[in-house]
Amino acid sequence: MAYASTNPFTNEVVKTFPSATDAEVDAALDRAQAAFPAWRDTPLAERAAIFHRAADLMRDRADELGKLATLEMGKLLAEGVTEAKKTVPAIIDWLADTADEALRPDVRGQNAQGNGGAVVTYAAEGIVFSIEPWNVPFYQAVRGFAPAAIAGNVVLLKHASIVPQCAQAIVDLFHEAGLPEGVWQNLYATHEQADRIIADPRIRAVTLTGSDTAGRHVAARAGQAARRTVLELGGQDAFIVLDDAEPAAAAQAGVGGRCFNGGQICISPKRMIVLDSVADEFEATLRATADAYTVPGDPMDPATTLAPMSSQSQADTVKEQIARAVAAGATATELGGAVPDTGAFVPFTLLTGVTADNPLFHEEIFGPVIMLFRVPDEAAAIDLANDSPFGLSGSVWSTDPAHAFAVACKVDSGQLGINMPIGSGGPAIPFGGVKDSGYGIELGIEGIRGFCNIKPVDIPADYRAEVSSDGAVSIVPAP
Repeated sequence: MAYASTNPFTNEVVKTFPSATDAEVDAALDRAQAAFPAWRDTPLAERAAIFHRAADLMRDRADELGKLATLEMGKLLAEGVTEAKKTVPAIIDWLADTADEALRPDVRGQNAQGNGGAVVTYAAEGIVFSIEPWNVPFYQAVRGFAPAAIAGNVVLLKHASIVPQCAQAIVDLFHEAGLPEGVWQNLYATHEQADRIIADPRIRAVTLTGSDTAGRHVAARAGQAARRTVLELGGQDAFIVLDDAEPAAAAQAGVGGRCFNGGQICISPKRMIVLDSVADEFEATLRATADAYTVPGDPMDPATTLAPMSSQSQADTVKEQIARAVAAGATATELGGAVPDTGAFVPFTLLTGVTADNPLFHEEIFGPVIMLFRVPDEAAAIDLANDSPFGLSGSVWSTDPAHAFAVACKVDSGQLGINMPIGSGGPAIPFGGVKDSGYGIELGIEGIRGFCNIKPVDIPADYRAEVSSDGAVSIVPAP
């Protein structure tokens, strides 16, 4: 596979990078294994201080990093800068501030006198192999690295082949902040080398964000090697508009949410499921909003609101999906401004009439395409939302949050939001999917512990375990 920076606005190849050699892969594994004991034993306060310095560096260099993300995968410059200035530093700082709570041992199962039981410890395991996608290049790299590393693990990064400069930039930034050699390494590995890395006995866990096809492949390889995995795969997120919603406001938010990152977000609102009673107003507002809002053009230009796809290949894939949907009876309507003749653009497209026998009914469209469904009642909306092989995220729209919450609890998905087009509760909220959207948790305290050996140590009944505020454990005779 070729690692290359290609500007998707011009399709110009800016820079290419050679894939790693087998010797380089072996050396990276050796460095990671050598670095692990010292990093695991580094006091948590020192690890946290490095994280805070990295967050500060990201904020200082947000403009530079944002431009790099825009160059390599085409996102709007403002989105790239926000990713580097706010979103990612917030995750890094939160992990640094919260790891003490997440990793502190706790005592469970003591008898009535407060003796015996077990001390549950959270211990780093070793090397984590992180395989990440291109759509939010800094966010994804850090989400795969930071929870594992703050717990004391070391990480090998195989980033997407179209964002090689972003991959190296974020790893270099952490090293500049003081991260020791070997704790986080960027590898331009081939698919074959990735399989070999997974099989290496020094690898203790694999985390991947990507397509369900990639996830199945990695899960199979990891299963053969008995490696722990965390998989965050595709989504076909339902955007449910109830009869007590404000349909115009929902439609406006939906357009903005679907345009975000060129529609290339796993938790983007892809299926808009609207009750008949409010569907006319919703659709009319959606069309008018898209026509006024979607301005295709240079993603470096602040006036642009619809970015190109990340690559010409991705644009061709989305166009082919639209064509297949139309061939099977759906109607495709292009909304907003006309896209340029050059570059990896796909017009903002509304698909209606997608029936259950349409091949796109159960597919994820990773681009600025909305599938609109009208349903007669709330039960039908829930049934349609659940009629998907995916279950990553979604949203429910209502002027009554209690009503929306009750509906959200009936949707089979890893995450739901109320009146928000792209759900995100910040780094404290655990994130993961169900069904073909994968398994395991990232972020939150659960995400830190997910890369740990959760190890209970049983205590004799005539002894007592005590844990101090700094996490030190004392085993003392019972009084």
